[in-house]
Amino acid sequence: MIRFEDVSVTYEGAAEPVVRGVDFEVPEGELVLLVGPSGVGKSTVLGAVSGLVPHFTGGTLRGRVTVAGRDTRTHKPRELADVVGTVGQDTLAHFVTDTVEDELAYGMESLGLAPEVIRRRVEETLDLLGLAGLRERPIATLSGGQRQRVAIGSVLTPHPRVLVLDEPTSALDPAAAEEVLAVLQRLVHDLGTTVLMAEHRLERVIQYADRVALLPAPGAPLVLGSPAEVMAVSPVCPPVVDLGRLAGWSPLPLTVRDARRRAGELRERLSGREAPHTAPTVAAVPAPRVPAPRRFLRRRTPESASPQVAEVGSLAVRRGRVDALRHVDLGVAPGETVALMGRNGAGKSTLLSALVGLVEPSAGSVRVGGAVPHRTAPPDLVRRVGLVPQEPRDLLYADTVAAECAAADRDAQAEPGTCRALVSGLLPGIADDTHPRDLSEGQRLALALAVVLTARPPLLLLDEPTRGLDYAAKARLVTVLRGLAAEGHAIVLATHDVELAAEIAHRVVLLAEGEVIADGPMADIVVSSPSFAPQVTKILAPQQWLTAAQVREALA
Repeated sequence: MIRFEDVSVTYEGAAEPVVRGVDFEVPEGELVLLVGPSGVGKSTVLGAVSGLVPHFTGGTLRGRVTVAGRDTRTHKPRELADVVGTVGQDTLAHFVTDTVEDELAYGMESLGLAPEVIRRRVEETLDLLGLAGLRERPIATLSGGQRQRVAIGSVLTPHPRVLVLDEPTSALDPAAAEEVLAVLQRLVHDLGTTVLMAEHRLERVIQYADRVALLPAPGAPLVLGSPAEVMAVSPVCPPVVDLGRLAGWSPLPLTVRDARRRAGELRERLSGREAPHTAPTVAAVPAPRVPAPRRFLRRRTPESASPQVAEVGSLAVRRGRVDALRHVDLGVAPGETVALMGRNGAGKSTLLSALVGLVEPSAGSVRVGGAVPHRTAPPDLVRRVGLVPQEPRDLLYADTVAAECAAADRDAQAEPGTCRALVSGLLPGIADDTHPRDLSEGQRLALALAVVLTARPPLLLLDEPTRGLDYAAKARLVTVLRGLAAEGHAIVLATHDVELAAEIAHRVVLLAEGEVIADGPMADIVVSSPSFAPQVTKILAPQQWLTAAQVREALA
């Protein structure tokens, strides 16, 4: 169905091809997972299937890519639209209408399908992806995860024979990700749809793949094989594989179920050993103020009083007809890392926006460093709090990485080179003259994070900070955030990445329908949660291990 024949792609101004000698085939009715570190050309390979590379991106494509017998060099993207459905990393660039229902119908209308067919397929997709309650919502009011589900739904409705997906679960909560992947598996198994998908969160998707295509480094030959074969040699792997390597299991497990069956001996070796603290202990963590008790609400016992970097009291935020937040109470102490978790649309991003002054409370109060964010002038506020948004391009406006870093140094009154050093630490190898738009999503995120960190604000807010980051880049991010927390910076991150939260969070705050439903230490909250428990926790339960790094340290 998809055939790459010795394909190399060189973009204008680049000295070397971003991908070289790519040669593989995806048969009809297979799901092939494309993996590799950030910046190796995964998005380029996906773009070549839909014809976006080189017709839209420019550059030179050597070799041949065919989809259902059509040569993408001679067929432009619109001439492949009836065969290939594509969802890129940037969902905002995907939308062409204003509401959810219209977006789901648009692709079919463009292909001239009958109105009764369009109506039936829209209803089916609304149900498949849990979007029925959002049918009439303006897309601009949706959360990042809700937008991602709409984008996926809009390419499913025309029933393409080939689906090309770039990071399809990056903004989805764990339950929503499982729903989307189950739908994809059903399309592959029942309808013979061919899927080529790139995804960094391998712990979510590896068990669904028929085969894995690995791009190990820029310009390196592609490696194709079964998931187990490729994971044995891959520089990127999910925690279940990392734990399998550590324990010496062969063949390596790809699912929690397989790993649990083999974990008896490992549990015995770890029995009686206490899991070391991955995140540093905070000497004085403030008691969270929580809403009226519910039967499922966990409360934390205060350890001691402490000056707080941020204080939220009885906060309510209303956006249009939607109560985005209700009765939220939260305190964050210096040196504390708090993970905001919950399903898509729970209010995580809205809470971060309130802390940085982007939205005005409908009721209640917000204070950051003693100031009221939405009433504080930006030059003063930037020295108190910094936000890395879900869309990193919102912070990037210069023509080169070097210019972006120089502007960040000036704005923060930091030593020249401060921002550039942070970029190099997060994602090495980015050239000074690179335009931010030419970076991958993960690389743009690293640049935006470096821009915000240059001012070293006492309170750092991050909204889905690991979107587009591979495991190595995520590890570098964890190192940076741990260092900031150790220096006394408070960090609040909204994330669906349970593995990241397990690595660095002291506390987890669970949100649902705009309210806090649980607030407590990371281990206490996630161990009992089927949705938010990390893979290592599920494998070694009831023992309270969160990460493979903890197990490695305990066995050393």
